[in-house]
Amino acid sequence: MPSEPPIACSLSATELPTRLAQIVQLGRDSLLDARIHGTRARLRFAPGARVRERVAAIVAAESACCAFLTMQVSEARDEVVLTIEAPADAELVLAELANAFRGDPQTAS
Repeated sequence: MPSEPPIACSLSATELPTRLAQIVQLGRDSLLDARIHGTRARLRFAPGARVRERVAAIVAAESACCAFLTMQVSEARDEVVLTIEAPADAELVLAELANAFRGDPQTAS
């Protein structure tokens, strides 16, 4: 029986600020909207120079350190959409990650 990944981030204390800075900058550059409904977040980004690639790079990096989150990048109309799903016990982590994209990295973990 496969075990669920632990709800924990594997970034070190020195890696976390760098990651948060990347997330905050992407949010400042192109975030249109971030909505959270329970264990699911939907973040919409304006398309532009390399936005999808930047979102995909953060998804790849976050998938490595926060394996308990499921993330998907797609395009809809004139926007890049990031959907993040979290297990039932990780709603706070999901909210903190969405807040980091909104420019509030102090609460993200």
